[in-house]
Amino acid sequence: MNRKKKYFVLAISFGLMLFSFLNVAAQETSKSLIVISKDLKWSERMALSIMKRAPKAWQIDNNDKPKWDYKLGLVMTAFENLYQKTKNPVYENYIRDYYETVISNSGEITNYKLEDYNIDYINAGKTLFDLYKQTNDSRFLTAIKQLRKQLETHPRTNSGGFWHKKIYPNQMWLDGLYMGTPFYARYTFEFNNGKDFNDIVKQFEQIYLHTLDKKTGLLFHAWDESKKMEWANKETGTSPNFWSRSIGWYMMALVDVLDYMPKEHPKRKELIEYLNEISKAVAKYQDVSGLWYQVTDAGNRKGNYLEASGSEMFIYAFAKGVKKGYLPASYKKLAVKGFEAVIKDLVKVDDDGEIHITQVCASAGLGGNPFRDGSYEYYINEKIKVDNSHGLGPFILAAIELEK
Repeated sequence: MNRKKKYFVLAISFGLMLFSFLNVAAQETSKSLIVISKDLKWSERMALSIMKRAPKAWQIDNNDKPKWDYKLGLVMTAFENLYQKTKNPVYENYIRDYYETVISNSGEITNYKLEDYNIDYINAGKTLFDLYKQTNDSRFLTAIKQLRKQLETHPRTNSGGFWHKKIYPNQMWLDGLYMGTPFYARYTFEFNNGKDFNDIVKQFEQIYLHTLDKKTGLLFHAWDESKKMEWANKETGTSPNFWSRSIGWYMMALVDVLDYMPKEHPKRKELIEYLNEISKAVAKYQDVSGLWYQVTDAGNRKGNYLEASGSEMFIYAFAKGVKKGYLPASYKKLAVKGFEAVIKDLVKVDDDGEIHITQVCASAGLGGNPFRDGSYEYYINEKIKVDNSHGLGPFILAAIELEK
C-alpha cells in the first residue's frame, strides 16, 4: 500500500472512531441530562427512565440495531398516549425519532415483509396516524397504507379470522387481536367510512367462539382450526392453558377498538359484552396482593409467579373500561388495588429516581422451533426479565388511565 492510501485508510478509520466516540458521548450526555423527579406521576417517571436507559427508542430491550417491532410499537403507543396527556414535546420527539429511523423517506419499513403475513407487524403502525397528523410527512401515510394492504390479503381461517402468522397456518392467537384490530379499526374510522367494522368484530367473535372455556370464563391462549398442532386439543383445537398476558392483549384490544367504533354501530354492544364477560372472569383470579399470576387460574401451583405485564394489561383494561362507561365502577377499585401492588411489589427505584419493572415474562408462544407445547411447565419456565418492553408499555398505559 502506498503512503497516500495508507494515510487515507488511517484517516477514515480515525474518522469512524471519532464518530462512534462522539455518538456514545452524546448519548451519555443525554442520559445525564434526564432528571427523574419523585414528584412526577408514575407514567412520566417510567417514560423518563426508559429514555435514560435507551436514548434511542430502538435500543429498548437492548436491541443492537433499529428494527420494526411489535414490542417497540407497544411502548411507542404508550408514549403517544403520554404525549397526548402532557403535551410534553420530549415524548413526541422520542416517538418521531424512532419512526424516522425505521421508515425511509419513501415510506419503506425496515425489516418489514408483507409476504410474511405476520399480524405482529401491524401493531407498530398504530402510532403513525397521530404522527402523520402532527408532521404531514407522506412517508408515514405510505407506511400506514402498506400495513393496511397486508390485511387485504392476510390469510384467514375458513371462518374469517386472521391467521397469527403465515408460519402458523390456521391459527388464531389472543395476542393477534391486539396486534391487528386497533390499527384496523382506526384505519376504517379515518379512511374507509367505517365499512370494515363488521370484519373487525368478526375477529373477536371467532376468538371468543373458539377459545372460551365455559368453566372458568377465561380464554385459552390460541386455537388451531385444523386441530393438527401437537399443542391443540383434538376436539376443540384450543391450546391447553390460560396465559395472563394473552388475555391481557385481548382485553386491551377490546377497549382500544371501542375508541373508534361508532356508538350507533349494531355490534358495538357485542364488544362491550365480551369485555364485561372476560373482566368478570379475570377479576375472580386476582390475587390477594392485587396482582395476577403468569398462568391465570393456577395461583396455587408450584412455580407459578405474579407476573407484571399481564397484571398491568388487566389494570389498564379495567380502568379504561370504567372511564369509558363500558364496565361497572367496581372495576376501578380492582384496578387501583392492582396498580398499587405493581408499585409495591414489582417496581424498583434507584437512588437517582430511575425506576424498573420486574417479573416480566420475556416472551411466550406456541409451536415453532424449539417447539413450545403450551403446557403449564412451559409458561412458568420462560425467561423472566427486568425492564422488558412487554412490562414497560402497559405500565405507562395503566398509570395514565388511573392518573397515577
